[in-house]
Amino acid sequence: MNQRIFHGDLSPQEIGDALIASFNRGNLIARQMSSGDKQIVQIVSRPQYASGGPTSLTVILDKVDDGVAIQIGKQSLLGVAASLGSSMFSIWRNPFNLIDRLDDLAQDFDSLQLSDQVWETIEGVARLHGASFELSERLRRLECEYCGIANPVGEPACIACGAPLGNVQPRTCLNCGFVIRTNEQVCPQCGRSVPAANTGTR
Repeated sequence: MNQRIFHGDLSPQEIGDALIASFNRGNLIARQMSSGDKQIVQIVSRPQYASGGPTSLTVILDKVDDGVAIQIGKQSLLGVAASLGSSMFSIWRNPFNLIDRLDDLAQDFDSLQLSDQVWETIEGVARLHGASFELSERLRRLECEYCGIANPVGEPACIACGAPLGNVQPRTCLNCGFVIRTNEQVCPQCGRSVPAANTGTR
């Protein structure tokens, strides 16, 4: 699963509605299910699709503190691979068959980009609502390990007791939005390395 966290004034319902509006068209059907603060959007090929091979993708939208955690499951590509294989074999046998298979090829290549298109739609909704991987205003406070007083992010020492705050400064992964600590070199969420020079939030 590929997961990202967007911090800001954003709800799973708003993202789910945008995905339905974007992908419930053409050869695709988008269905939305909800349970409390969780939304699940499933994007699948229509049963009698006009061209290309069948595919499916599940998007899970969860409300978290000051934002939304989004997981995109692994896309089912067996039908697309079979359709591409059939097209290639047909064209290999007779190059003139390419004309008959253009719609299938176009649909299959479009299906291969479905995950990227879903992320583009989600990022567009996030930008519209001012959400990003950056820490939200409420999370821009950190608690001193020694006296428990809340301090603004970026303060070198506690405003109450003067204890150093360097090891507890939070920031977010620039790839997935997961909240990490200053001393972490690898994001525990997505596994990407965190630039050492990035000591603040984005």
